[in-house]
Amino acid sequence: MIKKITPFLIVSAFLLVFIIFYKGLNKTNLYNPKIEIKNIPNFFALSFDTQEKIDSKKIFDENKYYLFNIWASWCVPCRDEHSILSNLSQNNNLEIIGLNYKDKINNAKKFLDDLGNPYKKILIDQDGTIAIEWGAFGVPETFLIYKNEIVKKFIGPLNENSLSEIEKAIE
Repeated sequence: MIKKITPFLIVSAFLLVFIIFYKGLNKTNLYNPKIEIKNIPNFFALSFDTQEKIDSKKIFDENKYYLFNIWASWCVPCRDEHSILSNLSQNNNLEIIGLNYKDKINNAKKFLDDLGNPYKKILIDQDGTIAIEWGAFGVPETFLIYKNEIVKKFIGPLNENSLSEIEKAIE
């Protein structure tokens, strides 16, 4: 009798384990940010240079265009888009604000020393929560802002097409 039940129990156990793993693999645990954020979120962040706490309400002026760029020194596409940010930083109609994402300060400083600093202000997002509030998928991401509203969101590194799009928008 035991010889007949043992194979059945083994097969049943394997089937149960298979079903549990199958259900677990089909259930996603990926972060899905809010896709449509129109108004810029309010937040507090540390300043990159002074380490003082800054209220976002004091950063963005109503009548000015801003690029809010989420970047990190460990991010290869951030390095690729850096020359475009440097180019845009020459435009007087635009102010570039950087959000240093989950980075080590010394690495970020070296990154800026090597490539130049296109940012008017840099904020620190050590744990990534500010980027989540903005609905960011990852780094780099850039937001064009005017009158405290997000005009355009660029997922991934800026390129020549996004450069011309930004320049047309701020004319």
